[in-house]
Amino acid sequence: MKTVVGIVAMIASVCFAADLPRSAPEAQGVSSAEVLAFVEAADKNVQYMNSVMLLRHGVVVAEGWWAPYSAETPHVLWSLSKSFTSTAVGLAMSEGKFSIDDEVLKFFPDDAPAEPSKNLKEMRVHDLLRMVCGQQVEAKHTDAQPWTKTFLAQPVPFKPGTHFLYNSLGTYMLSAIVQKTTGMTALDYLKPRLFEPLGIEPARWETSPQGICAGGWGLFLRTEEIAKFGQLYLQKGKWNGKQLVPEAWITEATTRQVSNGSNPKSDWDQGYGYQFWRCRHNAFRGDGAFGQYCVVMPDQDAVLVITSGVKDMQSVLNLVWDKLLPAMKPAALPADDEAAKRLAQTLKNLSLKPQEGSATPAKSLAKKYVFPTNDKKLESISLEDGNDNATIVILADGKEERIACGRGAWQKGSAAWGALKMQPVAASGAWTADDTFTAKLCFYEQAYMITATLKFSGDELRVTSDANVGFAGTKEKEMVGKGE
Repeated sequence: MKTVVGIVAMIASVCFAADLPRSAPEAQGVSSAEVLAFVEAADKNVQYMNSVMLLRHGVVVAEGWWAPYSAETPHVLWSLSKSFTSTAVGLAMSEGKFSIDDEVLKFFPDDAPAEPSKNLKEMRVHDLLRMVCGQQVEAKHTDAQPWTKTFLAQPVPFKPGTHFLYNSLGTYMLSAIVQKTTGMTALDYLKPRLFEPLGIEPARWETSPQGICAGGWGLFLRTEEIAKFGQLYLQKGKWNGKQLVPEAWITEATTRQVSNGSNPKSDWDQGYGYQFWRCRHNAFRGDGAFGQYCVVMPDQDAVLVITSGVKDMQSVLNLVWDKLLPAMKPAALPADDEAAKRLAQTLKNLSLKPQEGSATPAKSLAKKYVFPTNDKKLESISLEDGNDNATIVILADGKEERIACGRGAWQKGSAAWGALKMQPVAASGAWTADDTFTAKLCFYEQAYMITATLKFSGDELRVTSDANVGFAGTKEKEMVGKGE
């Protein structure tokens, strides 16, 4: 008889064209009860988990998405993109396009400074891969000049190979080298060599104004697609009997190439490979800002993928080592249908909490609140309060935007907010005081959860917002509109 886990897995495979095999955890030597303890702890202690998928022996034994996140939706990888760029570099070198010892300046003679420093002349592809290019501060790119030129203009005070600096623009340079030598973007180059054989359909990869994939960030993939990538690395580059990526490259890329700290309790101090981090417990990973992880555990023959929106990334990995690692046993376990059923039900019902509220709205709301000229180009806001939902109506830069907020539930649509451009969103809203409407805006292809507060006071509307995470602060400056 098929277990509940197996049935749920079969349904997921049909609905989302998933092609990784599924299994009850116990059949792969994983305790359903212990995985459940991990999921419950993550749900309780990690405020903004987005998804989780655990593979053991190449088989999915647990998977879940915190609604409104879902299996079929791509998710931004941020710096987890770096590991894909590294793979493109390894493939291009295996095809003889360039060498790991080539000088970086060789590829960009037109973007080089008039008088390159000795250290810049000595910078090699090998240094970019290991994050030891010799720069002390990462260059800040703008659209004013090619990003390659910006990177090469940055001072190089250290001899390349001697100073570790996490440098996303350095990864962009690797992407640019791949494009320069192959005539294709990293995305197009990887499609027939990596993505198509793995059954991955990348949603997009952000590019520079020069049309070069960002390399260090900007790739969007589904949770299962990330898991396939991790499984490929666990299998030393082999997939369905074919060697997609040279085994030697897999070994080099995931071995500690440079020391980056000495704290035995930190997963960011275990050494760095070629755009991969070493972890405790002899594991390695690609990871991205705010908790995007692809953790490969050779000793356990396992791969773990997590997407999330957290400030404390170490706390998530601590939970993995404390709760999930012990769940993986050396041999198959007796079937535990009851525990498997509880695990499957819990994973199926995961959800981020929608906005709660019970207050009664004030009756004297103006129809529209107009804002003075501002850098956000926000012109007006009004609130249409209905029975099943409330709709925030925004006029900005001459365009109307309507954000429907479900009551006690997530309602999907599209929105822009603050620095975030128009994109898919799930919104939930409620009156949290007689004069205050609070909305949660979950940008579910990203890791952002924005809490927007609309406080109505007489003929004024005060609008504030705060995000769970952000690269340049999380709070937006309060804006005040006047009622018409």
